[in-house]
Amino acid sequence: MDTHSFILALLLVFVSSRIFGELFAYFGMVAVLGEIFAGLMIGPSGFSLIDMQNSGDLLKVLAEIGIMLLLFEIGYETDISKLQNVSNQSFILAIGGALFPFSFGFVTAYYLFSLSFEVSLFIGGTLTATSIGITMRVLKDIGISKAKSAQVVLGAAVIDDLLGVLFLVFVYDFVSTGTVSFGHTIKIFLFIVVFFLLTPILAKMAAKMMRVLSHQHRVHGFIPGFIISLILLFSYVASFLGIPEILGSFAAGIAFSRRFIIPFAGFLHPKDTDNRFLEHVRTQMHPIIYLFSPIFFVYVGLTIDLSVIDFSSQSFWLMSTTLIVLAFAGKYIAAQLVPDSSFSERSLLGLSMIPRGEVGLIFAELGRTMQVLNNEIYSILVLVVVITTLLPPILLKYFYCNENCT
Repeated sequence: MDTHSFILALLLVFVSSRIFGELFAYFGMVAVLGEIFAGLMIGPSGFSLIDMQNSGDLLKVLAEIGIMLLLFEIGYETDISKLQNVSNQSFILAIGGALFPFSFGFVTAYYLFSLSFEVSLFIGGTLTATSIGITMRVLKDIGISKAKSAQVVLGAAVIDDLLGVLFLVFVYDFVSTGTVSFGHTIKIFLFIVVFFLLTPILAKMAAKMMRVLSHQHRVHGFIPGFIISLILLFSYVASFLGIPEILGSFAAGIAFSRRFIIPFAGFLHPKDTDNRFLEHVRTQMHPIIYLFSPIFFVYVGLTIDLSVIDFSSQSFWLMSTTLIVLAFAGKYIAAQLVPDSSFSERSLLGLSMIPRGEVGLIFAELGRTMQVLNNEIYSILVLVVVITTLLPPILLKYFYCNENCT
């Protein structure tokens, strides 16, 4: 890959994300939608200004860094006590949000459209996924990322990601070998349990070390360098264990939230300095986070290739429309089961869980590369991912303003 080609691609990503993000925000829509649309415009679905074969791999790395930084910030701003208070609601939403869409997708594909068992599994899996990055960015854009409903969605999205990993491992083993490998799935599950048991301990130690060293460093940029190193470490360990990297960076963010730092660092410095120190961390990390995180959302748009879709096929429209309705209905119905919530809160939860984004594309792409999904089925799933990614942010913004804006 030529260096100058990648520099041009990165320039287009930065400029287009800013232009379309500001443009969508000007017209009252969430900025993340503009950033995804920017990827559609400069990618294979639009003017093909970026050669994904040459620049795609490096852009993917930067996109992964961007979403890891965003999940760090989400974890950093998370109040653990509030997350614990809504754990039952999050668990119900996550289980229902995985079970209903998968069941709807699998049964419809297998019985209604007479597709094979393996193809039906991948269709169900694609409908199951929820993009935690897109959902939380939208909630942040409309100003409710710290509300109770956002905490429920955050908890559910984390559980949903873990269930998605287990299901992906299960499906991959089944399609590859023709048998069900519960042993491998259980092994990944145990890795996940160990990771989340040890993470808080290691995180506290790392946060304490940074707090002490921050008063002794002699070179500028110590805090951002330390935090980014910690994010990369946690993300690497998570990936090594078969867990999504973004959950590792989320755990790193939790490590630096107020609920984790203050209890064990209070003896090192007066308590009235804790808030100032945490605000200092936020101030130094904020520009870096918002430099890289838009790359991820542009990359989501870049990975969508609408040119593979045959819009003239009646069977295409019948199946895609059916799956889109089921994709929306599955998450929305699951949200109606959440206890201790009003109808408007459950509706907000349902809409928040709909975006599939990159997670749905991973399922679809894996099915295609394993030659389980043909071009027509793959293009149908691409359209389902596009609609379930682009429409919910609009609905969330409209729903929130309809309920709260004067």
